Amino acid sequence: MNTRPILKNKIYLYLTEFFAGVSVMAVELGASRLLAPYFSSSQIVWTIIIGTIMIAMALGNLWGGRMADKDPNTDKLYKRLLIAAVWIAAIPVLGKYVILGISGLLVLTVSTNFLIIAAFCACMVIFVYPLFLLGTVTPSLVKYTVDSLDDSGKTVGTLGAFNTIGSILGTFLPTFVTIPAVGTAVTFLLFSGILMAIALIYFFSSRAGLRACIIALVLFIFCTIFGNSGSFAFWDKTLVYEGESVYNYLQVKEQPDRMILSTNVLFGVQSVMMKNDGLTGMYYDYALAAPAMADLMEKEAPRILVLGNGTGTYARQCSRYFPETAVEGVEIDDKITDLAYAYFDMPDTVDVTTYDGRAYLQAVDTKYDVILVDAYQDITIPFQMSSTEFFTLVRDHLNPGGVMAVNLNMHSDGEGSINQALCDTIAGLFPSVYTVDVPHTTNRELFAAMDGDPAQWLAQNRGKVSDAALAEHYRTMADRLERYQGGDHILTDDQAPVELLGMRAIDGLIREEIGYYQNIYREQGITGLMDAF
Repeated sequence: MNTRPILKNKIYLYLTEFFAGVSVMAVELGASRLLAPYFSSSQIVWTIIIGTIMIAMALGNLWGGRMADKDPNTDKLYKRLLIAAVWIAAIPVLGKYVILGISGLLVLTVSTNFLIIAAFCACMVIFVYPLFLLGTVTPSLVKYTVDSLDDSGKTVGTLGAFNTIGSILGTFLPTFVTIPAVGTAVTFLLFSGILMAIALIYFFSSRAGLRACIIALVLFIFCTIFGNSGSFAFWDKTLVYEGESVYNYLQVKEQPDRMILSTNVLFGVQSVMMKNDGLTGMYYDYALAAPAMADLMEKEAPRILVLGNGTGTYARQCSRYFPETAVEGVEIDDKITDLAYAYFDMPDTVDVTTYDGRAYLQAVDTKYDVILVDAYQDITIPFQMSSTEFFTLVRDHLNPGGVMAVNLNMHSDGEGSINQALCDTIAGLFPSVYTVDVPHTTNRELFAAMDGDPAQWLAQNRGKVSDAALAEHYRTMADRLERYQGGDHILTDDQAPVELLGMRAIDGLIREEIGYYQNIYREQGITGLMDAF
């Protein structure tokens, strides 16, 4: 066995194990943020990340143990750390291009389970190799630290404790410190730098492997310069803000007529504010039917609650068209609320609470005349806000004559669809449920009431609003409301497979949008596809 002087004290080996544990978890959490803008941050994506990392670690453990028995040379272990450090540092530079390249190839060939396959392939290409290398650390260190069978249990236990403590630190630091403070790219670079420092200390102390160290340092510096200067949406020149919070990747873009917030899904939209200060032409206008249905124009001190306030577009419209109404918002991400005030002109009169929507309802006794549930985006649907138990809470917080509105964000029809499950769940609790599709979007608005008919209420009350454009919108919308008859697809806290149902909807949207080009590619290949463009 090759024993360098630095290894005579086992503390250095224990520190190697500690920082390997830190780095594994930091890379895992960084992976979720790297993938979220492209594939969402759903449980499906988390499952893929955890699964691929466990595959990498298991293979690393097996191979590392064999190599430690066959050639117990510590130089090779620390060279593997150097390689892992450089690879991790390169992720902010190359990772987004790899993801887009894989997605571009698969979108032409995959019609079902696109999200699963694309996310899995991206994880395999980007993360498996460096984590495979880190997986070799523990079996190698066991070989180097165990001196005799008499203390083998103690030694292995100490290594395991250092690894576990490091993993704990690597779990909390990225989530609560580095990612919110400096972003995903710098987080990768920080923990890559820690691994590199461990390896460099080893080689510099023994004056071995200096050439490899110099190459690794040059590559790390290159990645530090270029990995921290890019953007997830590097092709988009309309961004006025790009950042991250504890919960989300965030971007704000400005167009001539609107401000747009996107969270986690790079090509999706979370909130839009039209600069003309009138109707938006989007689902917010349709959700505005709820205050008219609830006849807020005639009620004393009416109240509206928005669960999933986002940048406050709906709250802003309610304040404009129903100025005598107290509007409250609940938004779990306080950075989104900050952006709402900074870029989206959210009124100071809107009281926003930073909290989970369901937990908020459990904590307050206040009754509302309108409650809007606007917490769904793509397949990132919080299951705890889609179940019978949740909608029961909403129902119990409505005043007599109150209306619940729900923004269903994906056109997803047919047996077993996500919209059917949500509508069936709601219809099992509310005797009167109506839906309406929002033209030229994937949104569908749902209205539910306990003690009356929302469609009749809208017909009766639409003339009471003072704004002519809104009254006309109500008139045309009233003709398009469709009564919903409930079914048996009920979501509960115990069983709410919203991610899988949402994924099916995503597959349907992909087939609808690019099915034509997929057929050309299958029949004529890349040449035919290029000719089609």
